[in-house]
Formats: sequence, C-alpha cells, structure tokens
Amino acid sequence: MTTEMICVRNCTELDEFRACVALQKEVWGFADNELVPLRIFSLAPKIGGQVIGAWQGDTLAGFAFSIPGNRNGHPYLHSHMLAVKESHRNTGLGRRIKLFQREDAIAHGYELLEWTFDPLEIKNAYLNLERLGAIALRYNINQYGITSSPLQGFLPTDRLVAEWWLKSKRVEALLAVGKRPSFEAEERVEVPADIYAWKAQPESRQKAADVQLRNRAEFLSAFSRGLACLGYERDAHGNGTFLLGRWDEGWSYASK
Repeated sequence: MTTEMICVRNCTELDEFRACVALQKEVWGFADNELVPLRIFSLAPKIGGQVIGAWQGDTLAGFAFSIPGNRNGHPYLHSHMLAVKESHRNTGLGRRIKLFQREDAIAHGYELLEWTFDPLEIKNAYLNLERLGAIALRYNINQYGITSSPLQGFLPTDRLVAEWWLKSKRVEALLAVGKRPSFEAEERVEVPADIYAWKAQPESRQKAADVQLRNRAEFLSAFSRGLACLGYERDAHGNGTFLLGRWDEGWSYASK
C-alpha cells in the first residue's frame, strides 16, 4: 500500500479527536477504562501538546498524541501514543507521522520529544533507534501496571524511554543521509523473534517473562555505567539486538 494519498496534519476538531479514540481502541484493544478519553485529546493541542492525524480521505490511518512536560525548567513533549491502522502498517507511515511531529515540535520551540516503548517490540525498537535516531538511557519497570491490551501478554509494562533530540547531530545526520552515525557497541541485549508467540499463549508466557527479566537486569546495569541504546540490529530470522555504547553529545535535561 502506498501512503502518497495520505495527508498528515494537526487535528483540531472534535470529530477528528473521536476518530483518534476509536483507532486507539482498535490498535491496542484496551478496556474502556484504560483508553485516553476524548477530553484529553481535545485538551492537548490547547496546552502545547499535539494531536497529529494521517488521513486517507475521511479515514484516519494513524495518529500521534503528545502532551507537554517540564524537566528541571526545560519544556519538552512527551509523545504518549503513535498508532497506525493495521492495513497501513509496514508502509513507512509511522515514520512519516513522527517526522511531521518533529517539524511541528521544532516550530513551537521544543528541542526534545520523549516517549516510552516496549523493549520486547522488535519493529518499534528498530524504528525508534535506527530510522528516527532516538536514544535510550532510562528503563522504567512496570510503568503502566498490568494492562488489558493483548499486545502486552499480561506481562509487566516495562518501558525504555526514547529521547529524540530533535536538532542533535545524530538526528540531523540520520535524516540527511538515511543512516545513523556509527559507534562502538560495548554491549548487546537480545530479543528473540519468538517473543510474540510466547506472549500470545498462556502456556509459553513464562518464556517471554524470563526474557523480560533478563533484559531488564542487563539494561539497568548498562545504564548505571553510562551506556545508551544507540542502535538496533535485526537478523534474517527476525531476532532483534539492542546495541549499547557511549553517546558523545551533551544534550540532557537531567539534574546536574
């Protein structure tokens, strides 16, 4: 499927926000009490956040939803959701939405977009690190609690925090040449392609839990020693590997 006929733009109307709520439920399968409600979608653009929709005619094919944050006096955007309709996945639409999100954030004076992502999701990790140029230096254990989404497999919602420094040399170089800068990988954290099948079946879910626990320990240890997730590899069998090394840029809103 081509995405050429899809228009990516900011959402401003209630009907557009309603479409985002509906697509959110379609993509994640949340129970109603776990959905981000219409009121929050409608509020976000009014307080410095974003609701960006990808429209194919009257059909919402994807959206990104962000809210403003502040760390140590520095404003930034937290991108809480990126959703793409199943019929439009693997077309590059997710990346296109993120790049629109970047330009809109820069136009409003932001330097940083953050979001959390499941380190067991191989395609998402590849997009974040290799196709967008985000980095990860933090790991949150069970951030959202056990959710009703079948995608999570009833495991703890462990999350890496993606930091997308919008005007960093890393991001600008990647967008200019289509490839992230090279670095020396000091450690690797592996995710087997079978993780999706293991999460989907109760009898094999413990295998997925074991991978999560092992990788959690590896990430926390690496981050405590100043390493960052800077790259991601996928092999011919669909297995994923995080590449960790030293980030040589000084972008940070952390306490000194």
